[in-house]
Amino acid sequence: MITDVNSEDRLVQQTFADHLRDQLGWESVYAYNEETFGPNGTLGRTSERDVVLVRDLRAALERLNPDLPEPARELAIEKLTQTDLARSLLQHNREFYAFIRDGVPVEWRDAAGETQHARARVIDFRTVSRNRFLAVRELKLQGVRVPHYNRRADLICFVNGLPLVFIELKAVYRNIRAGFDENLTDYLSEHSIAHAFHHNAFLVVSNGDQARYGSITSKWEHFVEWKRNTEKDKARLDAEALLDGMLARERLLDSVENFILFDDSRAGGRRKIVARNQQVLGVNNAVESVLRQEGLKRRYPAREQRVEYRVPTAELAEAADESPRLVYSAAESSGRLEGFALLLPKRAHPDLGRLGVFWHTQGSGKSYSMVFFAEKVRRVVPGNFTFLVVTDREDLDDQIWRTFWLRRD
Repeated sequence: MITDVNSEDRLVQQTFADHLRDQLGWESVYAYNEETFGPNGTLGRTSERDVVLVRDLRAALERLNPDLPEPARELAIEKLTQTDLARSLLQHNREFYAFIRDGVPVEWRDAAGETQHARARVIDFRTVSRNRFLAVRELKLQGVRVPHYNRRADLICFVNGLPLVFIELKAVYRNIRAGFDENLTDYLSEHSIAHAFHHNAFLVVSNGDQARYGSITSKWEHFVEWKRNTEKDKARLDAEALLDGMLARERLLDSVENFILFDDSRAGGRRKIVARNQQVLGVNNAVESVLRQEGLKRRYPAREQRVEYRVPTAELAEAADESPRLVYSAAESSGRLEGFALLLPKRAHPDLGRLGVFWHTQGSGKSYSMVFFAEKVRRVVPGNFTFLVVTDREDLDDQIWRTFWLRRD
């Protein structure tokens, strides 16, 4: 049987959408020539210019913010759907990302006429099931700046009505770079459908076999693979590895909340950074270590974290034969040498005070990893933490300072 290119492309699309639905728990809709418009339509869109599924967004805001009055929730929708033609794609994306991660600032007047302020949550990052995950195939989109620009997106992944992941797909015999050169660069143009990326977390390009991901500012050489979900996994370069690693619902929310930043520290202007696979694994392992330490500190209060250890006579005698000065020095400093028994302090638990080592290679993105780590600890670990960054070169001092501070709003 002979199939045309479009049929091959759509076969890859369907395979991706089926995997998201059957293996990862997403809902799936095919929209091309089947979508109906209006509040009760297929997706609730009013026209092809809509990139936010307002019906889903409104339902999520009501579900996640039951204490906010309706006017406040409607204000959140207004702020999340505004397009300012004087602002760039990156400016929109940065502002909307802050709304998605930290909540939309809203205000309203209460019954007494007093102005109240709050942040409306858009996504529940802690309870996956409280969000709606919807994959839409073949979604027709119309330009805003140039309305006659019409494009058809292969696959867009929505969370609570927000288009967070844009997936460009090619037939399996095509080089995946074609998806970037021929399609994404066009879509991202301000004169095409750039507004479809105002809320975007990251982009994916695939031919069904290979797959890479990047941000809206990434050049092709900065699109990377997702190779493994744990340090023990065998590295893979196939598209399924990326889908399972980045589009699994819990991992997607983790990426959106904790592994995106905007960097102004380097020449060439502001860039959007999406963490690479090894950064996500390393940071999450380090955060798990912090959580474990906090648990141990609760289990062993400060006054109980050190206990006395009586060195057995045989061990002491053996150590004295090998290094008598060391034994005498330890005994003298502790003042606890009793005959042939030496009393020394030791940890109440062998892991107390031991976070581990986060090892980097050159060019692995260590500065960004430290930012991701510090910010995730602040967000997910209760407490008031201070981070001390020590470097061995002056140029690294400057790089770290710029990475931590010049990226801030």
